[in-house]
Amino acid sequence: MPQTSSTVNPFETAKRQVDIVADMIGLNGGVREVLKHPKRELTVNFPVRMDDGTYRVFTGHRVQYNMARGPCKGGIRYHPQVTLDEVRALAAWMTWKCAVVNIPYGGAKGGVVCDPKKMSKGELEHLTRRYASEIASFIGPEIDIPAPDVYTDSQTMSWIMDTYSMQKGYSVPGVVTGKPIALGGSEGRGEATGRGCAYVIREASKDAGVRVKNGTVAVQGFGNAGSVAANLLHDEQGATIVAVSDSRGGIYKADGLNPHAVEEHKRKTGSVVGFPGAKAISNEEVLETKADILVPAALENQITGKNADKVQAKMVAEAANGPTLPEADTVLFQKKVTVLPDILANAGGVTVSYFEWAQDIQGFFWPLEEVNQRLERVMVRSYADVHKVAAERKVHNRTAAYILAIQRVVDAINTRGFHP
Repeated sequence: MPQTSSTVNPFETAKRQVDIVADMIGLNGGVREVLKHPKRELTVNFPVRMDDGTYRVFTGHRVQYNMARGPCKGGIRYHPQVTLDEVRALAAWMTWKCAVVNIPYGGAKGGVVCDPKKMSKGELEHLTRRYASEIASFIGPEIDIPAPDVYTDSQTMSWIMDTYSMQKGYSVPGVVTGKPIALGGSEGRGEATGRGCAYVIREASKDAGVRVKNGTVAVQGFGNAGSVAANLLHDEQGATIVAVSDSRGGIYKADGLNPHAVEEHKRKTGSVVGFPGAKAISNEEVLETKADILVPAALENQITGKNADKVQAKMVAEAANGPTLPEADTVLFQKKVTVLPDILANAGGVTVSYFEWAQDIQGFFWPLEEVNQRLERVMVRSYADVHKVAAERKVHNRTAAYILAIQRVVDAINTRGFHP
């Protein structure tokens, strides 16, 4: 019986993906085992003073998965369902993501078990600064550079940067990315994940014969990445957005939604639900919407062996991390659905994070036009690299992306060797 999204262990999924590719490229046992274990991980339990004067103890994690290609890079998420295995899996996926777009980073990830929707801004600041203090010896511009993720943002990064800098005694803007422009952030960082996804969809549609212009798009997860991708596909590529959703539910309109109007409705009400003129649907129904392109931009484990056969889209572009389980990949491949895997499709965020870090290190900043041009070049080249491997080996895009990424990490490990 296939695992469901409620029972699957994401780190087991991540390790299975490594094994699949290791078998294909003939990887020996020693290096294969290295790739299936994090380099190091830290769990911290720390008190936070709440607004009512009481103290609560929160648990946070930071996992650094592999540093063979450079310092680690990866987001920090605040979510009540954060687990260590989830963070391990996300750190692994970040390792492959950085390698597939060929930027000189390894992968890391962090998370704090909390419900930010039930916390005030002051409580979130206290939590962030204490968490940053606890992991401060574990992070840094040359070691591990955090970034925003689920329910964290540029303000969160500002607090981490300030806390770290106070411990150092001088400003260290390069310790995190996803910062506001005023603190050394990069132009274009906020929309980079969605923009990179839109670039990959554009390139892949040419090879897959999928319509973008006058085609239809469904987006599960109308947060930052999902809304930006929807806006760009609508505005720049002429797509019709027929369904979107957030954590409270979804909406559908056969003749198209104006994503900017939906965004404004969500800003005012807190959800896309209740948008005038649209039919209410569930998050599950968004995945099964009849559309040319499906963009899963929510959490992981959404497309499973149980519902993959119900996906009607011709292309699935993963703006979220790990939304598709391995058994679902098999079903989609058999249905001839073009899957643009997360480690390629949503790598625009880490790419512009790399640009931000490089700008911070130099103390020299680029205009938005240059950032977007550089991002486009990276995403176009990376898609072409993945498509070439997929065509040569006759495998689906996820396996091709993993072959490309894991081979690059293996080459770095073998070239460096093991010390001592």
